[in-house]
Amino acid sequence: MSKNIYFTPGPTQLFYTVEGHIKSALKDDIGSISHRSKAFEKVFAEARENLTELLGLSQGHEIYFTSSANEIWERIIQNLVAHRSHHFSNGSFAKKFYSFAKDYQKDSILTESGPGKPFEDLSIAEGSELISCTLNETSIGYTFPIQDIYDLKAKHPDKLVAVDGVSAFPCIPFDFSKVDTAYFSVQKSFGLPSGLGVWILNKACVEKAEQLEANGQITGSYHKLSELRKHGAKNQTPETPNTLGIYLLGKVAKDMIDRGVKNIQNETIYKSTLLYQTLENHPDFNPFIENKEHRSKTVVVSECKNGSAEVIERFKKKGWILGSGYSSFKADHIRIANFPMHSKEQIEQLCDYFNQG
Repeated sequence: MSKNIYFTPGPTQLFYTVEGHIKSALKDDIGSISHRSKAFEKVFAEARENLTELLGLSQGHEIYFTSSANEIWERIIQNLVAHRSHHFSNGSFAKKFYSFAKDYQKDSILTESGPGKPFEDLSIAEGSELISCTLNETSIGYTFPIQDIYDLKAKHPDKLVAVDGVSAFPCIPFDFSKVDTAYFSVQKSFGLPSGLGVWILNKACVEKAEQLEANGQITGSYHKLSELRKHGAKNQTPETPNTLGIYLLGKVAKDMIDRGVKNIQNETIYKSTLLYQTLENHPDFNPFIENKEHRSKTVVVSECKNGSAEVIERFKKKGWILGSGYSSFKADHIRIANFPMHSKEQIEQLCDYFNQG
């Protein structure tokens, strides 16, 4: 086993029970079962049930699995937008979703602020059918205030609100009943191998997709929402899926339930507070997000006075793998993941080592 601890923002350190679950999966031939079998249906149902409990979803929410969160961007544009979506972006990932909409030749609107800067205007363009918010912008460690997201839905009940929770759920408390659709991938907060996206949606999304199909709009092929729902009603998928990934997700979700989601969320606050205090008090580092209200609790991003390369290499020698900055910030930022698999003791040791340097 590697002695490294990965504080990278995804893929990241595996959740501590994953190794045992992989051994159980091999023992039970999970990688060999048919996706039309009763054994698979049990795996699918268990993952759905455990996610529903962990995230506090209502019975009106539906859950489907894709190859990634990026794929869900495409599914949302295909199935939920006829003409226009409105995207809020102050980082790379939110802007990529907007680019997906433009690739599909939608008349979509982008409200953009400077990297890591709060939005001064939350008005929505006329004719928008869907509003997209990124709860936790992994690229620069910015958090979209949750109440602002709830308020957008309250002010625009006729529009669908989509939330990117890729590096947020289940570490950040969130009321899914106050939005229409949310999604994430599993290689961040859930500490699982990459290759699985989770799409959560409500009845309003189903009705919108049905309307678009009835109007003759092409909403996709094997993974259009109507196909996902048809097979999902039988606890199956349209295609041969990432069965091992779904199995592991169900098991880890149950482990998190047993650990207590409130405990996970409280520990996330404690660890992030410690990290930010350490960086603020160090002469060579400075949290990239100035406003504390907008600082991510799960991906802590800091500017480095002398560049990030030396810092990353120094920590690597200790077996602690930090993330570099994203895109144009690669050479100047470090990103430190603060997910449930990163213990309080590990974060404390990390901070101690910062203070020694």
